Amino acid sequence: MKLRRFLLVVLLVGGFLYVTTHLPTHIGNFSFLGGHGSSSPLQLTEAEAAPAYNADELNNIAVYKRVLPSVVNITSRQVVFDFFYGAVPQEGQGSGFILDKAGHVLTNYHVIEGANRGIQVTLSNKTSYKATVVGSDKVHDLALLQIDAPSLQPVTLADSSGLSVGQEVYAIGNPFGLSGTMTRGIISSIRSIRGASGAPIEDAIQTDAAINPGNSGGPLLNSHGDVIGINTMILSNADQNAGIGFAIPINTAKAVLGDLTRYGRVRRPSLGIVSLAIGPDLAEQMGLAANYGVLIQKVIPGGAADRAGLRGGNESAWLGNQPIVLGGDLIVAIDGQQVTGPEDISAIMDKHQAGDTISITILRGRKQMTIKLTLGEAQELNT
Repeated sequence: MKLRRFLLVVLLVGGFLYVTTHLPTHIGNFSFLGGHGSSSPLQLTEAEAAPAYNADELNNIAVYKRVLPSVVNITSRQVVFDFFYGAVPQEGQGSGFILDKAGHVLTNYHVIEGANRGIQVTLSNKTSYKATVVGSDKVHDLALLQIDAPSLQPVTLADSSGLSVGQEVYAIGNPFGLSGTMTRGIISSIRSIRGASGAPIEDAIQTDAAINPGNSGGPLLNSHGDVIGINTMILSNADQNAGIGFAIPINTAKAVLGDLTRYGRVRRPSLGIVSLAIGPDLAEQMGLAANYGVLIQKVIPGGAADRAGLRGGNESAWLGNQPIVLGGDLIVAIDGQQVTGPEDISAIMDKHQAGDTISITILRGRKQMTIKLTLGEAQELNT
């Protein structure tokens, strides 16, 4: 009896295994397939040949291949003091690009700021070199480095004065340490912004090309692969791209590179004045001959304005709770360009160097005068 039951169990189990592993069984709309796979082979549809790139893709690829060897990864090392742990080593990451075969590399000042334990520059071929700081400009967030490396490929610098909103741009850098990354977008706006130091940067390039931490110091390129700006900052609450990034215009960098190379710092040009912006309301209250301009409250002794014979004020007054001095010359134009406030003067100074001669148009009382002025070097409190 027990033997019969045993044989019956073996027969049932053997039959079940045969059915489930060798024969397709259908129950309603469901099909149970055997262990040897489907009875119909998998068939894939494949392209006969790789598709051709369109014109945009070809240009993207060409720009990337052309510029990538000129873009570098910058690692800055510093030691900071922690109350609990003492001296703690830290590393910062950023990007930069090669300016010439002599090994000059342009990047952001904030990328190398505080690097008291050295700066390392890594090329696209993964070779690394120790960098020295040639000079820096904290106001414009620029730093010039130099490495000793063979067969360097420099970038081509464009003219950033004629840029247009809607123009296509590319950003190449090392966001989040991911080297050799390219993103694409357009110029969203050209505006004045506050840089990392708090100083204004005129004609900054706003773009929707993805710029993230690590992109700082890398190039912003036009569709020809020429550099139009240096990626510097993003506008975001989460420290990552939100479609609003900014680049310093390359013409600003061009204006200071000579000073950085010769002096290791920027000899920022200055009029040598303490000034006050004038609008229609103030002009009416003060009885000025123009309803715009910059009023000279004080000329710095020995400065450019003092040497050119410009005059500061001689009558103390109050503007709210701010003490001011009235009676000075009113600057209304420089080199024929209207001046409505100190920011206009700053933008004009960015295009000049100490020692340049400019024409400055003033109103002295009701009399208009144009005076030649040789720019001095900026000192504290100067404009």
